[in-house]
Amino acid sequence: MIECKNVLKKYRRHTALEDFHCSIQENTITGVIGRNGAGKSTFMKLVAGYLKKSQGEVVVMGENPFTSLKVSANTIMIDDNMSLPISLTLGELLQSFALFYPNWNDSLANELMAYFKLSPKMYVQNLSKGMRSTFHAIIGFAARCPLTIYDEPTTGMDSAVRKDFYRALLKDYLAFPRTILLSSHHLEEIENLLEDVLIIHNQKAFMHLSISELKESVVAVKGSKVEVDRFVSMHEKLDYNETIPGTVMAVVKVSQYVHRENFPQLTFINLTANEAFIYLTDSQEGGIDRVFERNELV
Repeated sequence: MIECKNVLKKYRRHTALEDFHCSIQENTITGVIGRNGAGKSTFMKLVAGYLKKSQGEVVVMGENPFTSLKVSANTIMIDDNMSLPISLTLGELLQSFALFYPNWNDSLANELMAYFKLSPKMYVQNLSKGMRSTFHAIIGFAARCPLTIYDEPTTGMDSAVRKDFYRALLKDYLAFPRTILLSSHHLEEIENLLEDVLIIHNQKAFMHLSISELKESVVAVKGSKVEVDRFVSMHEKLDYNETIPGTVMAVVKVSQYVHRENFPQLTFINLTANEAFIYLTDSQEGGIDRVFERNELV
């Protein structure tokens, strides 16, 4: 569905993506994860055809998305910056979308509007931030585009509405499989939805793997300093702290499966996908604690 090779995107002097490579298969839900400014939105806008690449190759459905009517008609991107005409009611907006997207499901749109208590007579400028995000999400569900892109779709939603959104996304995907890109700062909330994770870090495709592989790529251990140091020496150290005198906790990136039975003196701590992501993309060992430790030494 999506193929990126050696992609560069620059905004004057600012580089948003550099030497970017990825390949995303059809009919999968892929989480696009990264810290603020990593390049997530730029990547998704390139794929949607909203932006023109500076260099490299972006291919979607076999075509250049920036100049392709096929990609435009079969792709929808949902984010909090959607520009909708304020002179139309919500109902009229839905009718206009139905004219453009061939797979539009009018019944689903109306049912979701009723469930989330959005009146077709309301205007988008009168909606709260959360209600506007909910309306945008309804458009994404009802359009049923072969490529559906959600860039931080739950901005402003409360926890209950976010939970409903995730459940609706999964049920709709199972009923009408398609390629979905989902960007979110709440990885802990969406990890059960995802098949794959594309981590964008420092403007590059840092890792592209399954959610289970992400969890297995980072291991936390606790034990005596001697035993922990022996284990850490075999892997890439991400974090290392003395919890109590003589006891150390470390986090490492592993390149292959760890046979835990070979280290009976260590306690292994299972990390969530979100914790693994944070450790992998932390710019400095020790994180923010290092700032205060250095300050105390001055």
